[in-house]
Amino acid sequence: MSGYPFALILAVATVLLIGWLLRTRRLREKYAFLWLALAVGICALGAFPRALFAVAVFSGVETPVNVLFSGAIVVLLLVAVQLSAELSQLEEEMRTVAESVALLQVRVDELERNGRRAGNGEAPEDVDEAPGQASL
Repeated sequence: MSGYPFALILAVATVLLIGWLLRTRRLREKYAFLWLALAVGICALGAFPRALFAVAVFSGVETPVNVLFSGAIVVLLLVAVQLSAELSQLEEEMRTVAESVALLQVRVDELERNGRRAGNGEAPEDVDEAPGQASL
């Protein structure tokens, strides 16, 4: 079996896998675009293998397989950069949410403390202050 039909089969399998992941909501659309573009590229190279030779001649690379490996490295680098950017954004959102939850927990603790004091006949404190500030 030649490598080109194998590339076509691999590309079709990739498209089917991406479609299944999208249908089951395990993959978001913004991530699927890159993988679908990669599968289409593999399909094009599998259907027209001479295109890789043309790209190798045009770019000055001696063997077409080196062009293919270089392209794969660039694609993997782009995926790593995209995932790093998404991870950084998620870390920032998680930090903001954690801070908000901590502030709300302090406020709930103060309200519960004031509620217990009011139940014992004591005057409740003013709860509109920022957490950690003593009333004057």
